[in-house]
Amino acid sequence: MKQLPKGYDPNLLVGYDGADDACVYKLSEEIAVVQTVDFFPPMVDDPYLFGQVAAANALSDIYAMGARPTHAMNLLCYPNCLSAEEVGQILAGGYAKVAEAGAVIAGGHSIRDNEPKYGLCVSGVVHPDRILRNTGAKPGDKLILTKPLGSGVLNTAIKGEVISQEQAAPVVKVMSTLNKEAAEIAAPFALHACTDVTGFGLFGHAFEMVEGSELTLHLQHQALPLIEGALEMAEMGIIPAGAYANREYLQAHIRIGEQVPLAFTDLCFDPQTSGGLLFAVAAEEADALLAALQARIPETAMIGCFGPREEAEICLD
Repeated sequence: MKQLPKGYDPNLLVGYDGADDACVYKLSEEIAVVQTVDFFPPMVDDPYLFGQVAAANALSDIYAMGARPTHAMNLLCYPNCLSAEEVGQILAGGYAKVAEAGAVIAGGHSIRDNEPKYGLCVSGVVHPDRILRNTGAKPGDKLILTKPLGSGVLNTAIKGEVISQEQAAPVVKVMSTLNKEAAEIAAPFALHACTDVTGFGLFGHAFEMVEGSELTLHLQHQALPLIEGALEMAEMGIIPAGAYANREYLQAHIRIGEQVPLAFTDLCFDPQTSGGLLFAVAAEEADALLAALQARIPETAMIGCFGPREEAEICLD
């Protein structure tokens, strides 16, 4: 019999033993509470937009677990150089996104710091039988991505003043968009696994879906949805440091086809901010789910499929 850790609680359905997006604790036969926390420094200059992006990013973990967010607590670090108005705009942006999600801000905590940082501790609810985890994909499942890639590359271009604020509009829109609609559309379908694409990039979060399994994920580079301008910036070599860290950690597990341009590989390692959801869906329902998602979220794409384990866990062709 497996030895359980000291203090083990059978109601803790999802904890730190895996790489899931949030923890899940069973309250009753009908309700489990899902909790997550996420915060980071600004990636855009506008404080209101920064608040929106940070909140959307934190809320995404709740959707990735198949849950509905109910309430959130602010986490705020701010330096003396920020005015009270700017701090208020950050909080207002977060409040607006939480309200859009159908949840409420219930308080929070703030401290002074040398660099501004903002995010949320978010709680949600889900039926214990409807929890989605990032593992569980089956051979033949199709992989669907609901947001285009490239936010890390484009944020690097913004910081380097390589692109204008007007050119930055597409990436800001992607990062500030909730995954709420995608999660609601996908809920009735035969989903076997789900995660969201954030700091570890597409490759990193896809690897979490196959790590420890007997599967290999085959991705098609031509099917990858990209944010406007991302490919051009990647071809120019504007790659964030996080992409190189992701590459170093993951490259032993990935096979890249000879015909795949380097820029597409870089975009797969690119750390995303408030990226889309990855759905592993049964093959017989994949086309119907894709059509339902594309009707409301046109950027959604079917980017690969799961098959029996090969030498590499992920193959990009």
